[in-house]
Amino acid sequence: MQTLIAKVGKGEKGAKDLTYQEAAGAMRLLLEGTATPAQAGAFLIAMRIKGESVTELAAFTSVAREYVPPLPVPPDLGHVDIPTYAGKQDSWHVLLPAAIVASAAGVPVLLHGYDGVPNRVSTAAVAARLGIPIDLEPKQAAESLARKGLVYLDVGLYHPLVFRFLELRKELGVRSFFQPVARMLNPGRARASIIGMSHPPYFEKTAEALRMMGAAQALVVRGLEGEPELSISSITKAIELRDDRITPFSLQPKDFDMTFARLEDLKSPGLDGEAPVLAKILADEFTGNMRDWVAMNAAMILYAGGKASSVHDALALAQTALASGAAKNKLLELAQS
Repeated sequence: MQTLIAKVGKGEKGAKDLTYQEAAGAMRLLLEGTATPAQAGAFLIAMRIKGESVTELAAFTSVAREYVPPLPVPPDLGHVDIPTYAGKQDSWHVLLPAAIVASAAGVPVLLHGYDGVPNRVSTAAVAARLGIPIDLEPKQAAESLARKGLVYLDVGLYHPLVFRFLELRKELGVRSFFQPVARMLNPGRARASIIGMSHPPYFEKTAEALRMMGAAQALVVRGLEGEPELSISSITKAIELRDDRITPFSLQPKDFDMTFARLEDLKSPGLDGEAPVLAKILADEFTGNMRDWVAMNAAMILYAGGKASSVHDALALAQTALASGAAKNKLLELAQS
C-alpha cells in the first residue's frame, strides 16, 4: 500500500495514475482491511487530489462487485438500476415519485442508496414516510422487485464493505471515489442504469468507466443536487451509453412541451411536508410544475427501460399512469407488507 500511496500522492506534477491491476490491488487492500486506517485515509485523500482516471474507477468498481453476489433477480425482468446517494438539501425528491410512476407504467425500478449523507435528506427517508420498506435484505429486495416492480435497497445491507467507506466521509470531511463506485455497483446487474453526477470530473469519466466494464446502456445525468434527475428549472446535460457508443445530449422542459419552473418553486418544505404532497401528486391531485417535473423524470426512466424510442415519446406513458390511477395504486401496493 505504501508503494501505491507514493505513486498517487506525489503532488500535482509527480502523481501518476495507477494501472488497472494496481487499482484493483489497492481496492482489495482497502475492502479486506489489510490497509491500516492511516493508509486508507492517505490513499483516499491522495486519490481525491489527483483525480481518479477512467481505468481506476472501472477497476475499483469491478473489484467491489466481486465481494458480494448480484441480487437474484429474474434475468428477463428488465429492470432499471437507479442509484440515489446524493440526497437533497434544497429541492423536492422528484426521483422517488417518478420511479413509482415508471413502475406503474411497466418498468421495474431498483433504487439503492443510504440514509447517511450529512445535512441532506435521503430518498430512503422520504420512502419510509410513504410506507415503502427501506430495510429489506438483498434476497427480500430481489423478491419484492420481481413481485411489486419497485424496491429500495440499502447499500449497507447489500455491500457492508463499501458502506463502511461511504461512512468514512463523516471523518474525512470530503467525498472519496467510493461515492461514484457505489453508484456503479448495479446490484441486480440491470441492462440499463440512470446515474446522477454533480461533480464535472466524474460526468464523462463515469460513462467511460461503465463502457470499460461492459455496460450495455446507461444515462449519466448532471442532475439537481447530484441526484439522477432531469431539471424543470434549467437545461440538464446528460450522456447516453448505448451499445458501446457514448453520446452527449441535453434535455429541457420545452422538449416535453413544458415551461421552465422557478428554482424557488422547487424548494422542499422539509421531510414532514414533502411526503404527503408526493402522495397527492401520485394520486393525480396536483397540476402544474410539480406534476410536470415528476412526469418528465418518469419518462426518462421509461425510456431507459425500453418503453419508448425517445424520452419525449415516453411522456405519454407517464401521464397515463398518473391520470389513470395506476401510480396511486402502485404506491398503495408498495406500502403493503
